[in-house]
Amino acid sequence: MYIINKNVENELVIKKSKFITKLYYLDDIDKVEEIINNLKKEYKKATHITYAYIINGKEKAFDDGEPNNTAGRPILNVLKKKNVTNILAIVIRYFGGIKLGAGGLVRAYTKSVSMAFKLIDIKEKE
Repeated sequence: MYIINKNVENELVIKKSKFITKLYYLDDIDKVEEIINNLKKEYKKATHITYAYIINGKEKAFDDGEPNNTAGRPILNVLKKKNVTNILAIVIRYFGGIKLGAGGLVRAYTKSVSMAFKLIDIKEKE
């Protein structure tokens, strides 16, 4: 298993929708709700704040109003593919007026998180 070496933020625009990805190193599952609540205050006009985490063997994916399994599950799949733990990945979406469809959403969320990983290094968990 691997962990990320720092927190990171990335932005991606697809068909006028803005996707802001934030990756956090977390070893305390109780901090997830606090981070989400702070982001809801900071990004009040965001259409969706979706996320997934893998922390100490526990995992969760949340779509926040996107069609079932089109946001949280793709985010979680990227985390699993990268074999990382103690991570919270959040994608904040501002809807741009053009519907992406289920497949388009899955691709957009997957790409957004994958791009954020390119900005950091992962290291083996001790």
